Amino acid sequence: MSNIIAKNPVAHYNYFIEDTIEAGIVLSGTEIKSIRKRNVNLKDSYASISNGEIFIHGLHISPFEQGNIFNKDPLRSRKLLLNKKEINKLIGLIKQKGYSLIPISLYFKNSFVKVELGICKGKKLYDKRQDIAKKDALKKIRKRLDN
Repeated sequence: MSNIIAKNPVAHYNYFIEDTIEAGIVLSGTEIKSIRKRNVNLKDSYASISNGEIFIHGLHISPFEQGNIFNKDPLRSRKLLLNKKEINKLIGLIKQKGYSLIPISLYFKNSFVKVELGICKGKKLYDKRQDIAKKDALKKIRKRLDN
């Protein structure tokens, strides 16, 4: 990955990420300009499959200041670009119990905006507690080593 624009801050906390896949995204001109200014938020976003196409929902791209009438709705659904083989693979994985498509990061690859989609399984509350306990333990160890 090159030149990361935004990361999903809660993806690793709420989900076990089984696999990742890179997808292109259909955007308008003012959305690209807004993304270049890093005015994007992935926090509550997810992807879904309908009619053999994949769409991303909840991706917030702030309106471009000088965009006036060309600005689009900040939370509109956007189509993701994948080939048929990849979409069929994802359909098979999503039909398994508990899997979902979650955007992990948004980045530039050459001059194109790409989305890293994670094939994720939701964490239970006790899994989240274990992760927090591990982080706390690592912090304490680092603090002791620094002293």
